[in-house]
Amino acid sequence: MKKRLFFLLYIFLYQQSIAQQHYADSLKQVSVAAKEDSSKVTALGLLSFYYSGLYPDSGVYYADRIIDFSKKNNYKYGEALGIIYKAYSILKQGDFTSGLKMAFKSLDLSKNLDEHRLYMLARSNRLIGETYAVSDPEKAFSYLYRSIDLEKQSGEYDDDSYRVYFTLAFTMLVQEKKDSALIFLKKGWDLFSTSKNKRNIDPYIVSGNVYRFSGDPKKAEAYFRQGIELGKKYNSIFYVAAINNDLGDFFADKGLRDSAIQYLHQCLFLSQQYHYKIFEMFSSNSLYSLYDSVSTDSTLKYMRIYVAVKDEIFSQEKMKQFETASFEEEKTETELANTKARYESRLRMYIVIGAAIVFLIVAFILFRNNRSKQKANILLAQQKEKLEVTLADLKSTQKQLIQSEKMASLGELTAGIAHEIQNPLNFVNNFSEVNNELIEELKSQKGKLKSEEQDELLNDIFQNNEKINHHGKRADAIVKGMLQHSRSSNGIKEPTDINALCDEYLRLSYHGLRAKDKSFNATIKTDFDPSIGNIKIIPQDIGRVILNLLTNAFYAVNEKKNASPGLAAQPYEPTVTVTTRRLGSPSGAGGKIEIKVSDNGNGIPQKVLDKIFQPFFTTKPTGQGTGLGLSLSYDIITKGHGGELKVETKENEGATFTILLTA
Repeated sequence: MKKRLFFLLYIFLYQQSIAQQHYADSLKQVSVAAKEDSSKVTALGLLSFYYSGLYPDSGVYYADRIIDFSKKNNYKYGEALGIIYKAYSILKQGDFTSGLKMAFKSLDLSKNLDEHRLYMLARSNRLIGETYAVSDPEKAFSYLYRSIDLEKQSGEYDDDSYRVYFTLAFTMLVQEKKDSALIFLKKGWDLFSTSKNKRNIDPYIVSGNVYRFSGDPKKAEAYFRQGIELGKKYNSIFYVAAINNDLGDFFADKGLRDSAIQYLHQCLFLSQQYHYKIFEMFSSNSLYSLYDSVSTDSTLKYMRIYVAVKDEIFSQEKMKQFETASFEEEKTETELANTKARYESRLRMYIVIGAAIVFLIVAFILFRNNRSKQKANILLAQQKEKLEVTLADLKSTQKQLIQSEKMASLGELTAGIAHEIQNPLNFVNNFSEVNNELIEELKSQKGKLKSEEQDELLNDIFQNNEKINHHGKRADAIVKGMLQHSRSSNGIKEPTDINALCDEYLRLSYHGLRAKDKSFNATIKTDFDPSIGNIKIIPQDIGRVILNLLTNAFYAVNEKKNASPGLAAQPYEPTVTVTTRRLGSPSGAGGKIEIKVSDNGNGIPQKVLDKIFQPFFTTKPTGQGTGLGLSLSYDIITKGHGGELKVETKENEGATFTILLTA
């Protein structure tokens, strides 16, 4: 099978699309009109490829013109490209030794290119891999895979890069690895489908042979038929000859002798006319085998043709030259590798010596600096001790300030609680005194009062006791509620009526300020959204935040009132507003809860607005604030509840603090 497939490699590797004669004429006109630059190289290169499939001598001629032009203009890239074109034409002439030498020459030139270096290295490696595909598959794989890697690195993708995968499919087929051949064949078709060069018939020839030897004759014949139709369409004589040879062997395998002879005769005729020595050799060999048992004259005729062409192409001398060229390149690569190894060895030795010298210098410097560092370490240790003492003092001071802030909040709560409890206690005292009077009256008039009058007095006493009990429970509830909200937080969230919480702390903060300043009065406005219901929060913490915001709001309006003139055109009316609202889904599923505390005080100056949530920053006079209230509130909302605390303010018009909590 390997011998049969050799001609396929020859077809595929060294022939690109051949167009009609007017295509060649157009290329000639372009090459004549082209400027003396890279465009001339491109035009001559296309001519070289065109003629390499018809008259390889002409292909060599145009490739030499590229090389001469490039050398004259010191155009190294063009010279390397011209050598590749020349290699393709020489290989079509059957001179594999010269072709391989040219391929290695292009590789050497490509290594020193300033432009398109990796791209040309990829093309040169691909050409060498294609040349080795039958004679040495392991070398072929090495060069072909190297070509793929270099092309990826270059980023310059050749429109014919699919060829490398069809070559890999072919080499797998030669080694009878049919499954691997099919895998590479599919990858080649994937790339070919995106290529602009749709004239190339190589994929159909390779596919036909892969399926031919993989046991799928229908697919094989279909690809051969498609290939021969395209060859005729584009007047690609090289391909027409190649596929005629293919179909001849295909029908010979099937035992269809007449069809096989027909296609082989056609291949031999075209090969002799256009000097395709490789096809002349294979078609004559196949015809010799077919006529061997039928016609002695024909057998002798085709045997002579086969022997003559084979000796011309594969003589012992030429094969020896081919092996010598390969060996010389391997020897060169080995010498380069040895030279590189010796250089690297010397370099490592110099590095070791240099490192030793550097080590000694560094050791001396380290030794000299070590004593200085010891002194520095002693000084640093002393400074560290001082800093630790200072840090401990700062932490102690911070704890005291935080405790001071908590005590200030507790003071506000205490004043509010006292006011809240005072009302029910007044009722208890009053009704107790009335009951005492009624009981005294009942005792003194017991014998004189009628039964109905006694019952009426007893009913009054009973009702008064009911009221005493009611207001006693009210006072008890107030105390329990205040204890609930003033105790230390346990960090556990629980369902809480946010509206009730806001209302409760609103009354406490207002009465707390009233307890300090009897002259203070303010208008309180509320707008609570009844659809909010209970939400999961830490009530003690949220209560402290609301109390802090309300205390600041009442402080702000009180400051503005005290600073306002007594007789103004429009008397100032201190106003604090608390609103709650559900944002998002009205059903209560998801969304956010918004709590706003607004005042119409003096507002916050813009220059300090960015600092109000910083610890220890306060706009209150010295001794009236710790600067921790808003900082702690911000941490409770953002860190403890994952919410937001924002502020909007206008100087002399007031401020609005907004709390956003997840429902």
